[in-house]
Amino acid sequence: MKNSTFTPEESLLLISKTIEATKDRFKESGHIFIYWGTLTLIVFGSQLILSRLELYQYTRYPVFLFPLSIFYMIYIWIKEKKKNRPKTHIVNMLGSVGWLIGMNLLIMGFFCWDKLGSAIAPVFIILFALFIVVCGLAIKFKPLIIGGILVNLLGLGSFFISGDYHGFSMMLMAIIGLIIPGILLNIERRKDHV
Repeated sequence: MKNSTFTPEESLLLISKTIEATKDRFKESGHIFIYWGTLTLIVFGSQLILSRLELYQYTRYPVFLFPLSIFYMIYIWIKEKKKNRPKTHIVNMLGSVGWLIGMNLLIMGFFCWDKLGSAIAPVFIILFALFIVVCGLAIKFKPLIIGGILVNLLGLGSFFISGDYHGFSMMLMAIIGLIIPGILLNIERRKDHV
């Protein structure tokens, strides 16, 4: 392997191309943000409705939709593999961070919920916010950055409200941090194809 040194201009150009390639590829993933946002909205909306109907024994059931989503993510992964496109380091990093945060949320939600108690929703929201902000910063997409910051503030604020309203916080997080940025990513992709 040949070692070569880049001029500052060449380095900057390479970094810019990597970010643009990642951004273009990430724009195709707006549907994933919309999917997770919609799923989160459905799960916590269902829990809220069940609790308002005083069917407390059933409020844990909607959460089982999250592990089933692993099949959807595997489907997306196989579909991407078939395209056989080269991945940038940023794409690899975002994918790894997404899986890491997702698996931690899944494990915490199913095995540690009793230990986290009333802090479970704020912790979940803050972890989602970190992922959203990292994605936004990596591809320099302002709606993701703004959505992530707002979600982070929502998560911090959720520590100061009653646990009865944490479902609303999770639903708001889904809309602000996942669905709206996902829709904007899809719009951005369509603009590029016109």
